Amino acid sequence: MDLFEKLRTNLGPLGKHSEVSEGYFAFPKLEGEIAPRMKFKGKEVLTWSLNNYLGLANHPEVRKTDSEAAAKWGAAYPMGARMMSGQTDLHEQLERELAEFVGKESAYLLNYGYQGIMSTIDSLLDRKDVVVYDSECHACIIDALRMHLGKRFVFPHNDIESCEKQLQRATKLAEETGGGILLITEGVFGMTGDQGKLAEIVKLKEKYQFRLLVDDAHGFGTMGKTGAGTGEEQGVQDQIDLYFSTFAKSMASIGAFIAGDAGVILYLKYNMRSQIFAKSLPMLLVEGALKRLDLLRTQPELKDNLWKIVNALKSGLQEKGFSIGKSNSPVTPVVLNGTVGEAATLSKDLRENYSIFCSVVIYPVIPKGMIILRLIPTAVHTLDDVKETIAAFEAVKDKLMSGYYRNTELAMSFGE
Repeated sequence: MDLFEKLRTNLGPLGKHSEVSEGYFAFPKLEGEIAPRMKFKGKEVLTWSLNNYLGLANHPEVRKTDSEAAAKWGAAYPMGARMMSGQTDLHEQLERELAEFVGKESAYLLNYGYQGIMSTIDSLLDRKDVVVYDSECHACIIDALRMHLGKRFVFPHNDIESCEKQLQRATKLAEETGGGILLITEGVFGMTGDQGKLAEIVKLKEKYQFRLLVDDAHGFGTMGKTGAGTGEEQGVQDQIDLYFSTFAKSMASIGAFIAGDAGVILYLKYNMRSQIFAKSLPMLLVEGALKRLDLLRTQPELKDNLWKIVNALKSGLQEKGFSIGKSNSPVTPVVLNGTVGEAATLSKDLRENYSIFCSVVIYPVIPKGMIILRLIPTAVHTLDDVKETIAAFEAVKDKLMSGYYRNTELAMSFGE
């Protein structure tokens, strides 16, 4: 078979719906200023799909810094990879400030979150090493582990008893290979909104020898007293060996970082292929990140405003009988039962008739028969936004339970 022919005939579990989904459910275009209310298909919608947790995307100080940095440096400076010609004082300053903020000796600036965590894991491990990881880890971690030539053991999401069993298996194997053990989990799981059980995992260090890598993309800036992350929230930040986060969430920008012991970070700087062979993060993004980090430290009201909305949204949904699973972070999943087709029709109803835009999660991302409406509260949402959304959700839930969406044309086009 021709290589391309098989791609045309099998678009995959999501791609097979592309004719009816593209431009609406997949690859939708939100237009206008980044804000709780934007335009979709020419109509204003209240959106809960932007990872702009602290509202920094259009914060006036951030916009000012970004524009001034763009005018000063352009988009090109510095040219080349950092190891060769792309190192600057500001890159180093940002790394020092990030390390201090999350309580680590050192940090290394990365161009992208997805690429950065993949390359971090790839650089840390060789074929002798063994990995233990949570089954709900993000796709970037799963992709990294696909490259790992050694063994890996998975435990069901947040199941500490199973985690310990996998550590026992890993310990036995590592003793045979002469390798080490890396345990990978997340601070906040982006789909379900529950925190990784970091405090329980670090207690296992008393019995087993392993290193802990935490991807805290959704916890950085939102969790903990100072916003330093889920480790701070649970009182175990100092026992996280490698702390990773992206700038794409609370920082509302592009970039990422990995932080930990100075010796380990030094090793990564000289061995991470995705950074060694990639252009340095542009200065306008570096200056922008410094300003954003400064606001995280000096304006705690940003996080306070976020949690005011989070708490109002969650309590309001639960009072109306909605399930939000085990979420204990800003991520708010509204769990419903229904088919893929019903999910599509419900989502369109929300957008067209209630002006509510949120992400709908369906099979194969989650099991068949389940629908998740995933809400991302931000510091710039209002309590009126919360009330409007809950009222809309009540209406569509009643329609879903009555079977209203079951036999619509759109539902039928998403054949199960």
